[in-house]
Amino acid sequence: MTTAVADRTLNALDRCDRCGAQAYVRVVLESSGGELLFCAHHARAVEATLKPLSSDWHDETAKLHEKAAVDVD
Repeated sequence: MTTAVADRTLNALDRCDRCGAQAYVRVVLESSGGELLFCAHHARAVEATLKPLSSDWHDETAKLHEKAAVDVD
């Protein structure tokens, strides 16, 4: 896996591998380099198991609490 792929920001097209919802967490497995995507709910459910096995745990769940900018014009 290249660094460019592992470092890219998740977007609305990235879907959870468990349920199909928008993904906010990317996990890169250390053993195979495989990539798993999870919504916030499923990431929390597998975190204790997968985090020790991952080479990268990219978490963007903070986006869920961001306020959208409002244009007053």
